[in-house]
This record gives sequence, structure tokens and C-alpha cells, in this order.
Amino acid sequence: MQVRLIDYARAPLEKLYAAFRTCYSSESPIDIWRNIEAQKISHDKIREFIGERLKTGHASPLEQVVFWFGIANVSRSLSHQFVRHRIGISFEQQSQRYVKFKQERLAFVMPESWHRAGLDREFEELLGRTSELYARALKAGIPPEDARFVLPNAAPTNFHVMVNFAEMLHICDLRLCMRAQWEIRRMVALMRAEIKRVLPEIAVFLQPKCGENRMGYCDETLEDWKKCPLGRVRPHKTSLFELYDRYGSAKARALGEQEFRAVEEKEQI
Repeated sequence: MQVRLIDYARAPLEKLYAAFRTCYSSESPIDIWRNIEAQKISHDKIREFIGERLKTGHASPLEQVVFWFGIANVSRSLSHQFVRHRIGISFEQQSQRYVKFKQERLAFVMPESWHRAGLDREFEELLGRTSELYARALKAGIPPEDARFVLPNAAPTNFHVMVNFAEMLHICDLRLCMRAQWEIRRMVALMRAEIKRVLPEIAVFLQPKCGENRMGYCDETLEDWKKCPLGRVRPHKTSLFELYDRYGSAKARALGEQEFRAVEEKEQI
């Protein structure tokens, strides 16, 4: 597996600052950018302001910071999961229809669990026969789009990905969780490391959903929480429910006409 940050939006912290500040300032975004370009706002102030805004959950400005990744040699099993992310992300994936895999023995991704189970030899033998059948199919004139029907989820693939920061947060919420499949968890961890290398100020918010900069607690099953190494430092949702039952268990009262009239009088409706 290879993951490389190809590029990212120029001046990402300044873009985030201007986007957030536009929402909370009487100044126009043009004036805000003039101040940024004139260095009237220090880098430390920009970084501090962004950090405070990120804590509020105001996410729409995060869509204006974009990253491009090159990802190579991940399995089709991973790719089926990855393309489930559809908002704020764009994929270009290596085609099995237009690409003929001509090597004598095709490459495959083998999970470590097959080695641990002592079945790695059988795995390799099966995929070796798959390679031979695929090559015979191409030689017999079967088009690649039909020959690919024998290729398994273990077949490797490549991606060119564009993703904004808001979606990257969501991906990390789900895919850095210990319940995520190991391969996609490893890939997303490498994506996070690449962002951290160039933008450590915002990479601290790329965490599993139980992180202190995200929800701060685990919302998975209690059994999964007990198995997770992070369970020692992250509370489970049942702990929050117990606190609510103890200190705030009064049921929500239905709103009546009296409450609506109070609102109408206040707003002079």
C-alpha cells in the first residue's frame, strides 16, 4: 500500500480563516483577504481563531480546503468500502475493463489473518490458478471487461482522490475506529499522516469519532468498546445515559398552545 499527498489548496489556513471570518465579521471577504495579504493578521492569530471555530462544529467552511491523494496497491475489498463516501470527495480508479494485467502472476493483497491461520499457501495457490485462467482468457480473445470476472476482491487497484477537509473528518470518524476493517483503517491513517506532515494545525482534528476533538465518547456496542484499546481512555455512551438517568431523567414535556403564544408575543407575530 502506498499513500501520497499529491497537492493541497494553496494557503489552506488563510482560506479557512477567511471563510470563518466572513460569517462572523462586518467586513467583506475582500477586505478580510486584504488584511491577510498585508500581514495585518499574524499566523498565530489565524491558527488560534481556526482552532476555536473547529471546536464549535461549524463545518461548512471546511469544504473550502481540498486535498489530492495518490493511493496505490489497495484491494478491491477496500475500494468497495471507500467509494461509499460520496459527499465532498471525488475518485478516479484504475479500470479492470481498460487495463490488461499482463504480468505472468497477478499481484494480490493477502490479509495477515491468512498467514496466522496457516492458510497463506492455499491462498497463493488459488490466486495463482486465477492468474493462469485470466491470462488464458485474454489469449483466447475474451475482452478484458469479461476476463476480469474471475478477479477476486484481493485484486489490487489504484486511486486518484480529491477530498475536502469536512469529508476527511467524516472519513476519519468512521475509518480510524478500531471497528473499521484493517486495510482501510491503515490507508486512512496514512492519509492523516500525510496531512499532518504539512498541516499539523488541523490534522489534530482528524481522529476516530471517540477522539477528544470529535464526539469524545464511543457510540458502538458495549462489547466492541470493551475490546477496543481506546476504551481505557474513552467513555462508552452507556456511561452518559447513566448520568442522564441519575441527574436529568425528566421526560420532555409536550409544547402546548401557551408556549406557542409566548413565542408569538415575543416575536410580535
